[in-house]
Amino acid sequence: MRSGGLLAQMPPGDNAPPLSVSEISGQLKRMVEDRFSHVRIRGEISGFKRAASGHCYLALKDDKAVIDGIIWKGTAQRLPFRPEDGLDVIATGKLTTFPGRSKYQITIESLELAGEGALMQLFEKLKARLASEGLFDSERKRALPFLPRTIGVVTSPTGSVIRDILHRLADRFPSHVLVWPVLVQGEGAAGQVAAAVRGFGAMPEDERPDLLIVARGGGSIEDLWAFNEEPVVRAIAESVIPVISAVGHETDTTLADFAADRRAPTPTAAAEMAVPVRSELLAGVAELGLRASRAVNRSHSLARERLEARAQRLPRLADLLSPQQQRADDLGERLRAALGLQLAHARGTLARTSGALRPAVLDTRVAHARDRLARLTLDPAVLDRIIRRAGERLAGLERVLAQLDPDAPLQRGYARVTAGDGRTLIDKAVAAREPRLTLHFRDGALDVAPADGPPPPPASPTPAAKAKPRPAEPRQASFL
Repeated sequence: MRSGGLLAQMPPGDNAPPLSVSEISGQLKRMVEDRFSHVRIRGEISGFKRAASGHCYLALKDDKAVIDGIIWKGTAQRLPFRPEDGLDVIATGKLTTFPGRSKYQITIESLELAGEGALMQLFEKLKARLASEGLFDSERKRALPFLPRTIGVVTSPTGSVIRDILHRLADRFPSHVLVWPVLVQGEGAAGQVAAAVRGFGAMPEDERPDLLIVARGGGSIEDLWAFNEEPVVRAIAESVIPVISAVGHETDTTLADFAADRRAPTPTAAAEMAVPVRSELLAGVAELGLRASRAVNRSHSLARERLEARAQRLPRLADLLSPQQQRADDLGERLRAALGLQLAHARGTLARTSGALRPAVLDTRVAHARDRLARLTLDPAVLDRIIRRAGERLAGLERVLAQLDPDAPLQRGYARVTAGDGRTLIDKAVAAREPRLTLHFRDGALDVAPADGPPPPPASPTPAAKAKPRPAEPRQASFL
């Protein structure tokens, strides 16, 4: 077996032993890896691609040369940024050869951007790409809740940021705060921040915060780079909860600021945006209550003044009712007089009708009826029934006669007053106008003259009167 060191010492010549391709390739590989086992190369990325296996292939170039590079899958997953063509980077690794193509290349173990200019270049490229997808559109921005019940904070639990936020919230409006602790820089920070934002959004709706604050203190662009990572930006843009981005100081800008619903210059300012000042709210409510009270009182005063002004133009109730009361009194008097006349006419009619029902007349009619019955030849049973029915009708007529007899009340101490023409009088005024009145008692009649009435006319003597002795003068009666 040939020794590589021995072959290297032998001078070339026609009788030198030949080397196989594999042997020379192996010697070159060992020589390159021993000599360049740790190198840092600065160059521009070109031809970057990611294979299905997860390995990444690229080339680093400058204005004069090109060197191929490979990033194994495990290393590619730990890169702090996504490599893209045109980025100026510094690759750290070792040189090796690829015998299958007689090429040398660098196996990259870490990759970093070459200076702040390269970071800003990557920042602008990523910003343009995400903006083209609409992640930063103003239409996506949501209004912050006026008074959130629960506030979620994504930040480091050990820094001064969370203390500043809690103190500011306590001063303005004490609120319930949920803290999701995360790394805010270094390897894995972007993944933790994105997971925290999505984790808050995945909570049950009744436990979910009303507002999120993604916060970090100040630092260099490298320190804040986790908040420029695409996973963080997309998580904030897709959050179901409104987000305030408070990363760095006022002069620092990250892509998270563009994706959030509101950007705060500092974490303290984010706390001020999140809640109002409680004392100011109380003062405002008190002022609004005072203004509402004044408005109501003024409205009542104006309404009272308008009502009083209109009441003065309206007629009084007594003035409106007096004509109607007078008319009602007049109608009442007329109704009373009409009822009195109707009652007098009814009593006169009753008196005339009752005269036809006197017992003598009834006895005569009954006698005639009995004579007629005597002349009739009827069956005794039928005759008895007819007689019984006639007797029942007669008894009924007698009862009606007793009820309708105007002189029946005279048996109980009453007196009936009639005029000279036989009319029954029931009103004092009517009786006072009559020259002569007749008072009917139980045992007879008495002629009188009203004390307030006109003098009675002289009675002309009749032959019968001359022959008879002169009757006593009629006595005067007074009616109250």
